[in-house]
Amino acid sequence: MQHQRAGLILSIAALAALLNSSIAMACASCGCSLTTDWQNLEYTYKPGFKFDLRYDYLNQDQLRSGSSKISSAAASQVVNNGNPQEVEKFTRNNYVTLAVDYSKTADWGINVQTPYIIRSHSTLGTASDGFTPGADGGQYDSKTSALGDVKIIGRYQGFIRNQNLGLLLGMKLPTGSFNKTGNSTDSGAPGLVMIDRGLQPGTGTTDAIAGLYYNNAITPDWGYFATAMYQFALNSRNGYKPGNSINASAGIRYSGFDIIAPQLQFNLRELKHDRGNNADTVSTGGTLLYISPGIIAAVSDAVSLYGFVQLPLYQDVNGVQLAPRIISSVGLRYSF
Repeated sequence: MQHQRAGLILSIAALAALLNSSIAMACASCGCSLTTDWQNLEYTYKPGFKFDLRYDYLNQDQLRSGSSKISSAAASQVVNNGNPQEVEKFTRNNYVTLAVDYSKTADWGINVQTPYIIRSHSTLGTASDGFTPGADGGQYDSKTSALGDVKIIGRYQGFIRNQNLGLLLGMKLPTGSFNKTGNSTDSGAPGLVMIDRGLQPGTGTTDAIAGLYYNNAITPDWGYFATAMYQFALNSRNGYKPGNSINASAGIRYSGFDIIAPQLQFNLRELKHDRGNNADTVSTGGTLLYISPGIIAAVSDAVSLYGFVQLPLYQDVNGVQLAPRIISSVGLRYSF
């Protein structure tokens, strides 16, 4: 019984990590192409507090158009709606997220997530040959460090006796800044410039989040899990509204070892174009499929460590966007 309970907890924790990989923090390209916000909901039957401290690294350094790679020279020749395509060099993202989870009963719980974002970005602008920036292309470099948008997500899993089917409802609040600036490298317009809205720590909008999750055992050692999530902005802010997203994830886990539970997950994300006068309405959104192997290690009854990597299986982006080759996530959970 104790072994099965440990396996179940690890399975549920894996589902939490899986859900995290598919909702809500925008990537820092000119338009979101991937989510790596490993949400910290830990669906356990034990009431109390749970804390999760997680670090994610995402280096977007590969230009893509549609489902193919594209060279910077080729990207500079792309024209969208009569306008030349911006050619970005890189966007490096570091996310540190603290989540606090509380449940008074086995049926109900609430989770609050606070991200801190460290991000650097460089672009050649819209007047380059793919290697050298041109005058009046709007090119700039930026480095930002700030709190992002806080999420508050409630859950209910009292639909069936096993409590392995749950409903998620929540909000993303506009707590992150959306007026950060960078340093222009455009000789025609030197000085500070506003960085793109897709690169800002916050979207400036209030978003609604709704989802379902399910987990079950195949054998005492093997289990599976699945989830679906929908997020949409309820308003626009200063001419910007992020695109709606649908996320679906599924995976399996093995808990036959004493301490370590391997996981294998698949994450699918469908993201619509951003909208508004200050949005990139061309090179935003797309369809992405990732495979995410990882492990969770139970250090004690109260403490566990986890690590995952996300590897792209399929990336189909709108317009021309920067995409990552790999995403890494590590974290620590503590419950009492």
